[in-house]
Amino acid sequence: MYITDDDNPRLPFLRDKTSKLTTSPGVYIMKDKSGKIIYIGKAKNLHNRVTSYFRRGQDHLPKVWKMVSNVNDYEFIVTDSEFEALVLECSLIKLHTPKYNILLKDDKGYSYIRVTDEPYPRIQAVLQKSDDSAEYIGPYTSSFAVKQAVEEANKVFRLPTCTRVFPRDIKKQRPCLNFHIKRCMGVCTGNFSEEEYRAAVKQAIEYIKNGSEMSVEKLTAEMERAAEDLEFELAARLRDRIAAIQKAAESQKIIDRTIPDCDIIAISQNVDIACASVIMYRGGRLTDKADYFLGDRAEPAQMMEEFVLSYYAMKDDAPKTILLEEEPSDIEMLQQYLREKYDHAVYVNVPKKGHLVQLTTLAKNNANEFISVRVGRTRREVAGLEELARALGMEKPPRFIECYDISNLASTNMVAGMVVFENGRPCKKRYKKFSIKTVLEQNDYACMTEVIERRFGEYFKGEDEGFAQLPDLILLDGGNGHVNTIKPVLERLKVSVPLYGLVKDDHHRTRAIATGDGEISLLKSRAAFNLVTQIQDEVHRVAITYQKAKRKRSTFSLELTKVRGVGEKKAQKLITAFKTKEALKKASVEELRAVAGISEDTAKELKNIIDEMS
Repeated sequence: MYITDDDNPRLPFLRDKTSKLTTSPGVYIMKDKSGKIIYIGKAKNLHNRVTSYFRRGQDHLPKVWKMVSNVNDYEFIVTDSEFEALVLECSLIKLHTPKYNILLKDDKGYSYIRVTDEPYPRIQAVLQKSDDSAEYIGPYTSSFAVKQAVEEANKVFRLPTCTRVFPRDIKKQRPCLNFHIKRCMGVCTGNFSEEEYRAAVKQAIEYIKNGSEMSVEKLTAEMERAAEDLEFELAARLRDRIAAIQKAAESQKIIDRTIPDCDIIAISQNVDIACASVIMYRGGRLTDKADYFLGDRAEPAQMMEEFVLSYYAMKDDAPKTILLEEEPSDIEMLQQYLREKYDHAVYVNVPKKGHLVQLTTLAKNNANEFISVRVGRTRREVAGLEELARALGMEKPPRFIECYDISNLASTNMVAGMVVFENGRPCKKRYKKFSIKTVLEQNDYACMTEVIERRFGEYFKGEDEGFAQLPDLILLDGGNGHVNTIKPVLERLKVSVPLYGLVKDDHHRTRAIATGDGEISLLKSRAAFNLVTQIQDEVHRVAITYQKAKRKRSTFSLELTKVRGVGEKKAQKLITAFKTKEALKKASVEELRAVAGISEDTAKELKNIIDEMS
């Protein structure tokens, strides 16, 4: 968003003041007209940094634009180094809590593991204790960790999670799907005694408390004891339980003794808002998770740095290792600040490969889930847009995506379809269909040129609300040839929107994104790949469905022109008026005569032809 003098009449004064500003490092303090501090920032070069806010024609992200629009004046403090500026910035932010800085609130509650008091107890995750006879384990500070641990234990030990009541419902109904896919032991079948079931629950609780290694040791000893006592059926069940624990340990990230004490941080952004997730490992297990809504989005590296500084400003200690999903603005200086603050070694890393990347992915997925609730989208939709923006080098995820496809049968019935995706979902009310008017022979490039010219011609006219929204991204069903053909068209029309093509393989499946002089592979960006595949499939469906419908109408029109006195124009009038063949068959001779403007005898002959059509 561009800042102008109309947005803030104080900009000329601020520009003049900034022109005399020192080039030394320091901290700048923005204030509104009431004198209240609204933003505090640090700079390696005060003159260059502050100038960037007030420069004429400067394009800002929405959050920065709002802040600059409200700046009445600013103060600054010069420091000897950028690091000193960072330390001072953190101290002043904590003191003044400015509106446009990232501010976090730690408002966590407590969670418990509940073991119900009944013949066949259930293990549940709950947010508070109830005044009942159930056993409660906790409190824990993280509802996320409790929920994950309970789900894992129920899955590994195949404990029932259905609503059936035991022993009342034993053998009353058929086992549910969980039993058949080996996610439940099947208490309802009557093959498990109360004593054996309670032993499994006890083992599950020990698994939650102590982890997989100790559980495997205890269960192995019990299995060997059962085998010695010739209780082979029990030994087999224990063997299967051990195998389930070992298999779960290979993939689960809740309990892992190889993971050092660390915090894992990821930030997710969707269109104009952002959030962060912090996952904490202590003693080889996931102990906590925290989500923070950050408000308006910002540049990723800057946002990561600001969040890390704000987050640890309210913490009395930090682990030795901090893993980030996004590289901050200055990782070395950030690391130095944390080491001096906590007086012990702190290593800030951005993993690129190995099992630690799985941890940053876990944090990223949680951030996506958190933001998806805010914007009313699924985690996959949020991740798809974010991954696509990153792959294409866009500053922010595109809100509106338009995609175009040409469909024809040789040089007849040439049409195009335009689909619109809003925040990762089809927006069918904005779909458009085009009949090609100026191209007489099959030429996809010429057809696409006509469609783009007509679409943006309607945008500039401003008469059709369906064309009023300018897209954030344009995709063409085609390769580099399509992109290189349409780029000059957009430049001529003065439409500044990113343009790419969608390339298919020999099996007509999405393969890559065409840039005009190369391709971008999305094989490592699964969510983005799924999104563009969905878009490409949808635009192909719309275009080919329209082309088939038009071909049917053409064939129908040709049948009507067999009647003397009924030409193409009159045939089209009839098709337009009655829409379908069924409606046309129901029409009376008088209705046909009135619509087509023909004589009664011609209308009767026409009626006979229509009635004979299959």
